[in-house]
Amino acid sequence: MTRLIRFNKPYDVLPQFTDSGSQGSARPTLSAYINCPGVYAAGRLDRDSEGLMLLTDNGRLQAWISDPQHKMAKTYWVQVEGEPDSRALAALQQGVALKDGMTRPAKAHLMEAPAQLWQREPPIRTRKSIPTSWISLTLKEGKNRQVRRMTAAVGFPTLRLIRYSIGVWTLDGLPQGSWEDLEVPSIPGPAKPSQLPNRRAQQKRNKEGQDQEGNPSERNATARQKQRGKPRRRSRSTKPN
Repeated sequence: MTRLIRFNKPYDVLPQFTDSGSQGSARPTLSAYINCPGVYAAGRLDRDSEGLMLLTDNGRLQAWISDPQHKMAKTYWVQVEGEPDSRALAALQQGVALKDGMTRPAKAHLMEAPAQLWQREPPIRTRKSIPTSWISLTLKEGKNRQVRRMTAAVGFPTLRLIRYSIGVWTLDGLPQGSWEDLEVPSIPGPAKPSQLPNRRAQQKRNKEGQDQEGNPSERNATARQKQRGKPRRRSRSTKPN
């Protein structure tokens, strides 16, 4: 029976069940919170980020949730340094130029500090002279550390990052460090034959087009052969008066 779990990952926890790093001291992993053999993460969440993770023991479900081609929306609560203006928000919405390319259009707006917000350990570092703000940012792609790079690119560094939702699943009612089973959705199957392009018909159309037009070398050769079969016209010379 397929299992799907939602988990509210704390800060500084690796998004995996084992620590394969080379650091001297062991780092906290999912195994400190979840004791469910056979499940694994459907997508990642950086060690220094918090919030919603989905885990499953079904490979097809994992791919459906995490594969970028399915464009499953993910919403993040982002605490940034400073007070973003309308120009910064518009840039986030329209797309930001990063080193690995432009980001896709996103949903971005200012929000109040989340009502269900828990205390982070350790707390974020702030500067007394600079206020902080919260942004709700919804993406349908997943570049490496994308949210942090996007806010930095528009001039407002990320101080705290919490993933609130993945598709229809949210953090609502789930305390930090807790997990619970979810109802498993029906996974969309492959396209029906009637929805697939008719390759045979397309190949026939392509062949007909080639027969009618041919490639340039074939057209030129045909024209030369026709020309050889015609009698040459003798040019009439006119003598000067």
